[in-house]
Amino acid sequence: MTDNAIKHVASALARQTLQDRSLTRPVAGVRPIRLLPWLQVVKIGGRSIMDRGAEAILPIVAEIRALLPEHRLLILTGAGIRARHVFGVGLDLGLPVGSLAPLAASEAGQNGHILAAMLSSEGVSYVEHPTIANQLSLHLQAARAVVGSAFPPYHHHEFPGSRIPPHRGDTGAFLVADALGAAGLTIVEDVDGVYTADPNGPDAASAKLIAETSASELAKTEGTLPVDRALLEVMANARNLTKVQVINGRVPGRLTAALRGEHVGTIIRAEA
Repeated sequence: MTDNAIKHVASALARQTLQDRSLTRPVAGVRPIRLLPWLQVVKIGGRSIMDRGAEAILPIVAEIRALLPEHRLLILTGAGIRARHVFGVGLDLGLPVGSLAPLAASEAGQNGHILAAMLSSEGVSYVEHPTIANQLSLHLQAARAVVGSAFPPYHHHEFPGSRIPPHRGDTGAFLVADALGAAGLTIVEDVDGVYTADPNGPDAASAKLIAETSASELAKTEGTLPVDRALLEVMANARNLTKVQVINGRVPGRLTAALRGEHVGTIIRAEA
């Protein structure tokens, strides 16, 4: 005799819409397992550090090399001025925002190859996004650091709403760090942190350093920021990271101090 009765798997989500928050909250509301809680993620700015050549790159490479015995690092690089040129050409050609994103991401990868080459004597190598997602722990057993692109792999699926891809290196670095449950994320720029006004602009004289703020408060401000504004949006959904620190990589010792837990820049709290 054949039994055609339907069998169900016991689950809080079975046979229900995933849009019902009252059903998903007991499942999704718990804190996830931190996969790499000992990992420090460092995002190196493309325009602020990598575009400046040897005078900016060599000191930060030397500092990272000295930090390797102390930390295990995922170093992610952003795009620089060449990506802005690509954006300009792409906009002239009428390319959609999703097509502009991988073009800029390719330059972030080129910067990563440069940085990895400078650290290759320490066993550091550049890896692509799939390797970071699936084999990062293996690479970090072989070497104390791994380099990758900071751009999130949205590419042609980039969210519409802007002609320029809103999710760039800072956002990508945060998404990776939070997903891995990393110990922290340090964003290395060429300014001491976030200011009340552009420290390199016409209002530089009145610009004051913001020692600590929240993502929600910073999102209310106008004007330029040393980080992607999209970063402030994704921080609202953080599951592991509670803060990000923005520091000046042009000042020797700042990265070392930040990775040791010192407050040497602007701390942006997630408030999740």
